[in-house]
Amino acid sequence: MAPISKECDFLVIGIGSGGLACARRASGQWGAKTIAIESGRLGGTCVNVGCVPKKITWNAAAIAETLHESKSYGFNIKETAPFDFKTFKHKRDEYVRRLNDIYARNLKNDKVEYIHGRASLLSKNEVEVRLENGSKETIRAKKILLATGGHPNIPKIEGAELGITSDGFFDLETLPKRVALVGAGYIAVEMAGMFHHLGSETHLFIRHETFLRPFDPMIQETIVKEYERQGIHIHRNSSQSKVEKHFEKGGDWLKFHYKDKSNPDGAVMDIDCLLWAIGRSPEVEDLGLDAAGIKQDEKGHIIADDYQNTNVENIYSLGDVCGKMELTPVAIAAGRQLGNRLFGGPEFKNAKLDYTNIPSVVFAHPEVGSIGLSEPDAIEKYGKENIKVYKTNFTAMYYAMMPTEAKAPTSYKL
Repeated sequence: MAPISKECDFLVIGIGSGGLACARRASGQWGAKTIAIESGRLGGTCVNVGCVPKKITWNAAAIAETLHESKSYGFNIKETAPFDFKTFKHKRDEYVRRLNDIYARNLKNDKVEYIHGRASLLSKNEVEVRLENGSKETIRAKKILLATGGHPNIPKIEGAELGITSDGFFDLETLPKRVALVGAGYIAVEMAGMFHHLGSETHLFIRHETFLRPFDPMIQETIVKEYERQGIHIHRNSSQSKVEKHFEKGGDWLKFHYKDKSNPDGAVMDIDCLLWAIGRSPEVEDLGLDAAGIKQDEKGHIIADDYQNTNVENIYSLGDVCGKMELTPVAIAAGRQLGNRLFGGPEFKNAKLDYTNIPSVVFAHPEVGSIGLSEPDAIEKYGKENIKVYKTNFTAMYYAMMPTEAKAPTSYKL
């Protein structure tokens, strides 16, 4: 073990949205000597391969959708060239890099020492950091925050590595001609909508009859029906058995072996992009949790209470690595509250984030918003006789000028 090279009041491992918010609050507002360690790019999943580039791409898809719909309003827009996906991709990358630089400046302005390296716990108050040049140093900290986030999963089937994940989506230099997405969560649904409206033939493979299954049944039914109306191919009750290179077509083309409701005996599809969106796992593989005695749940997430305490004194955790409400604003709010509680004095001794009634949005086409309990969850919690449900469905005035078959739905439930 390397000798102790640095000591601090607060050591933050993982500088995504939650870790950054907590480090800045601890140092910038309360004066705690803080060191922040990150092995990837500053900003974590959200800034680099999540919300930020996703929303930019959603905007592009929404513009494409609006251009198509503009004909119904009397516009005659002639396309002189196809959508320049490569130029769009590089401009999106430039924007993300600017955000990385802003995050670095914010750390510096709040007097947080930033180290680019890979951290691993040695004990409950010591951490070893492997630096870019291959050397190691050991840091001793009075308090440690684990905010390392998560990473996408890939299934254990033959050839699965030929596909990409949501991370790889943002590395694509060209728009696929025919894409297969496997998954039924918000990532799969959002990316299916974006691929489709930007011009790819889009196939979405789900295990059950509907997607977005943690959401209210009204949301599931409405969006599934709307995606099919738009022309997205939904493969229900599907499973995948093998992926292989398509040597006859060459390039990026693959042979995708699957079963679904319409093909119970199996089928093969030629695709030039396969995206796995089957869930995420916590980024804990080399974090050294055992060395500090930190408990995890059955999925590997770090167990933390409502105050972000782990089972080890003076070690805390928040964000996706805990698997509780994996949303950027939630991690930011939890990080600020934790920074207040640890270093803000007696008035903040009970500071914590309230995890109830947190809203969430799915950037599908159309968008989905939800807050509180779904109807089945409300019935289970309070009893059917004790709840009232109000619903409405209508066509927004935006679609007044469009033919019936081109009108998207609007649905509300209270």
